[in-house]
Amino acid sequence: MLIRRFAIAALGLSVIALAMHGAEAQLIEKKTLSLAAAKKMAAAAEAEAGRNNWAMVITVVDDGGNLIYLERMDGAQLGSVEVSQRKARTALRFKRPTKDLEDAIGKGRLGIITIGDIAAVQGGLPLMIDGKAIGAIGVSGGSSDQDAQCAWAGLATAQ
Repeated sequence: MLIRRFAIAALGLSVIALAMHGAEAQLIEKKTLSLAAAKKMAAAAEAEAGRNNWAMVITVVDDGGNLIYLERMDGAQLGSVEVSQRKARTALRFKRPTKDLEDAIGKGRLGIITIGDIAAVQGGLPLMIDGKAIGAIGVSGGSSDQDAQCAWAGLATAQ
């Protein structure tokens, strides 16, 4: 009787262990963007802006488009707060620099403007790891070229 109970208990534990192992096998590991990395990206973008006397707003978002870090440099226009966030989210959603969308519109693909909540102007860059967008940076406050220059400086620290 004792051996039978032991065998049933052992079998039950084996089933639980197998079920747990199966559940672990279904989970996906992914890289994520930390606050420390977001701050490092923003600091590099800010340094680039500072070297050129540009007042920028710098936004870093995670893989869901959620705000991780936002910095508004002294003197940056208020409208750039929204624009920098939109640039970051657009780059994330489309897994490409926002300049690509700007260029597409310039080549006559006007349907892009009907997509909705996008920013089809330079200054948004996705952070890509193994073909997946794990976050993005968006910069606004200067000309499109200036915004992009600062965003590229920020992105360079994360790769």
